[in-house]
Amino acid sequence: MLTLLVVLKALAEVAGLALLGQGILFLLAGANREQNVFYRVLKTLTMPVWRAVRFVAPRFIVDRHIGLLSFLLLGLGWFLLVAFQAGQCLDQLGHPSCERLRQEYMDRCEAGSVEACELLRRQRTAPEPARP
Repeated sequence: MLTLLVVLKALAEVAGLALLGQGILFLLAGANREQNVFYRVLKTLTMPVWRAVRFVAPRFIVDRHIGLLSFLLLGLGWFLLVAFQAGQCLDQLGHPSCERLRQEYMDRCEAGSVEACELLRRQRTAPEPARP
């Protein structure tokens, strides 16, 4: 489940950056943007997102606002995926994508936080005690 979340978050990041790049080229290229190769590549990458948003968006939203709405909805989806991934990482600290969070809890445990040590012990990822 956590691996699926990481993959979905990465896809959302790629699509978001492609939408951002397409928006910047929309502003820079002006009326000749359809002849710009990079704009067409980014448009191809973002077309599934545009179609999905156009399908769920109310009819009064015109086509020129679909790009901005796509970017905002994709950002909201990314934020929700990050929040859900953080929750899943608290249950599976041993997963490779949770390494930074696990390290943070290990640092807190070494600094004396009882809650952090207890969480690490429950998941059997507690640091080994130092041997003399």
